[in-house]
Amino acid sequence: MPLEYEIEVRRARSEELEEIGALTAAAYAAFTLGPDDPYVARLKDAGGRDRDGELWVAADGEQLLGTVTYCPPDSPWREISTVHEGEFRMLAVHPMARGRGAGVALVALCERRAREHQATGMAISSLAEMADAHRIYHRMGYTRAPRRDWEPIPGVHLIAFTKSF
Repeated sequence: MPLEYEIEVRRARSEELEEIGALTAAAYAAFTLGPDDPYVARLKDAGGRDRDGELWVAADGEQLLGTVTYCPPDSPWREISTVHEGEFRMLAVHPMARGRGAGVALVALCERRAREHQATGMAISSLAEMADAHRIYHRMGYTRAPRRDWEPIPGVHLIAFTKSF
């Protein structure tokens, strides 16, 4: 018999920031060079994302399942979106919580926030290896936008996805 989950999507609480940082680093562990990778510190900086963006979580009661950073129009976390698009970063679902719908719920929340900011679409980027996330994006109507692929640093190739509302 399949287990049922109650997923609540809400803003992160200040007392959860350390746990959210650890969750994000755990979700991205397969895509980093290990604990000494400089990007791991950025993944763990949930407080910075909450201060300069909107940090959201998907939770089942007190258990955090996933997190995402929605980037409002004035957020320094925005990377590839135009003035008419929304953007989110660091979608992360804890490895033990995958398949529960947390990723879909978090992306849907970001789309709602973007519409509230009068965006007419969404633009996001991802590592090519993040196949689980790509499946979510495709199911939710995102398409590849190869002309917007980019490298934030040499050797780190990010692929772009867009969706019109």
